[in-house]
Amino acid sequence: MYRAIWKGAISFGLVHVPVGLFPASQDVGIDFDWLDKRSMDPVGYKRVNKRTGKEIQRENIVKGIKQEDGDYVVLSEDQIKAAYPKATQTIEIECFVTAAEIPFTLLEKPYYLEPIGKGEKVYALLREAMAQAGVIGIARVVMHSKEHLAALVPAGPALMLNTIRWASEIRSPEELKLPAAGKSTLKPAELKMAEQLIGDMTQTWDPEAFSDQFTGAIHALVKRKIEAGDTKQVTALEDAPESSGGSNVVDLTELLAKSLAGRRPAAKPPAKKAAPKPAAKKTAAAKSPARKRA
Repeated sequence: MYRAIWKGAISFGLVHVPVGLFPASQDVGIDFDWLDKRSMDPVGYKRVNKRTGKEIQRENIVKGIKQEDGDYVVLSEDQIKAAYPKATQTIEIECFVTAAEIPFTLLEKPYYLEPIGKGEKVYALLREAMAQAGVIGIARVVMHSKEHLAALVPAGPALMLNTIRWASEIRSPEELKLPAAGKSTLKPAELKMAEQLIGDMTQTWDPEAFSDQFTGAIHALVKRKIEAGDTKQVTALEDAPESSGGSNVVDLTELLAKSLAGRRPAAKPPAKKAAPKPAAKKTAAAKSPARKRA
């Protein structure tokens, strides 16, 4: 069942698109539990005080940042959110680029975005405009007390968010012993045959043509052991508590025109004309100033 892990809005100029964030991927591999081989008791992950060795409750855990002198600066969740409140509830689009400009090595994890509240129309507007222009949005978003760079991508009827690794997170290959780039050390015949082999193996990408063969083999092994009666009784582990959160962001569709106008240079004022001679008498009352738009 889909469950929103984050709620906020896509910030597009002055327009906000209220959305919920849902994981778009799932683990399909083998989920191995840790067991004590002597008693078949489950071995779980516990929050333990490293000095006393005693387990502590979630509500007694705070986040601290260690300083050079060994002291810690302790921050509560409310203090973290208050430090940069805008980022904790918006997906801030900073620019648009073509998808080919993003190296696949930077892509991390995909999510679905679903419109909430009254955001369906502006959600569709942003999706279709991006698809027509052939671009994806580059945005910032804070999830789980960490800021992520992300790609906002139109994908059929959905807008998807794919987190992107920061450039500083990709390690440099300079310390690796790699062959020099170029063809100088390669024999022309070898290169030609390699190119021919690559050409013969090139085909249209079809993700459905590939499956996790390792998982299939493990499931087959488990089935054989069940049929042979080779199973053990284990007490189930406790389910981890779920966290929830969200925010209520107002849809601001009518600000799209203002966003566009605000990014264009202001037009030069027309040249002033010579003032006409004042009339002897006023024939009309002066107009009241226009009311400013909220």
